[in-house]
Amino acid sequence: EVAARLISGLPLTIKPYNTMFGTYGSDLRDQAMMLETLTLLGQQKRAAGLMRTVATRLSQDSWYSTQTTAYSLIAIAQYCGINKNGSKLDFNYQASSNKGNVNSKSYLWQTSAAPNGGKVFIKNNGTNRLYVRLIQSGQPSSGTLTETNVDPDVLVMRMAYFTLGGKPLDPAKLKQGTDFVAQVTLKNPGKRGRYDNMALTQVFPSGWEILNTRMMNNDEAFKSSVSDYRDIRDDRVNTYFSLSEGQEVTYYVMLNAAYAGRYFQPTTYCEAMYDSSINALLKGQWVEVVK
Repeated sequence: EVAARLISGLPLTIKPYNTMFGTYGSDLRDQAMMLETLTLLGQQKRAAGLMRTVATRLSQDSWYSTQTTAYSLIAIAQYCGINKNGSKLDFNYQASSNKGNVNSKSYLWQTSAAPNGGKVFIKNNGTNRLYVRLIQSGQPSSGTLTETNVDPDVLVMRMAYFTLGGKPLDPAKLKQGTDFVAQVTLKNPGKRGRYDNMALTQVFPSGWEILNTRMMNNDEAFKSSVSDYRDIRDDRVNTYFSLSEGQEVTYYVMLNAAYAGRYFQPTTYCEAMYDSSINALLKGQWVEVVK
């Protein structure tokens, strides 16, 4: 009763917002918390409308943080768990050679479909409305190149390569055994305040080897800016950091052109982990290592 009085008359709408630190909150995350509260208090009519709102926003082609997505799914799961539906999923389907009849009390059902044919048929035999989603995944062809996308008003990102002596280097064609350095410079232009929880992902061609100077018992020839954490793996380096207004940082990775051949260098990407509108991307390219 006390809880019901506390929320009595309060609106179920939230002014749009998104935070990159602290509680990592958003308006959708807060609505999911409201849905959870109404469900626990047994206010099913108010919860039903809010559940549809949260579910609709999750189904949109929008980016949501882990915090927002997780809490929305938790709230919907609690609502569905309390509000048992006596109706069933009742339908026939055919996707290439995969076909069958489904009769289930579950809220969710899924199956894998072969890509051959490109058509999926579904017939609803029940009284419930079915919400169907076809999810496709694949790998771009080798000739498909992503274009550079850098907005200087949001996040500036530049990449360059140098010899160990500091001279500029073209990585498109390198002699086998060459040691060199990849440099990425990022700057917050300051028009949107401080950027927290930034993530820089650098994936390198399989013909290059990353020289992890932390395991070589020597100092780095090029000093990187301070970061919150740096994860050095076999084929990539992930760097996590924050950027104050107007701040510029530079990160270096020492590399070796180890294996002769032609390889594709993937894109270099940086984004705010809790705000996808803050991002920058540098396109990939073909590179060669020659003997």
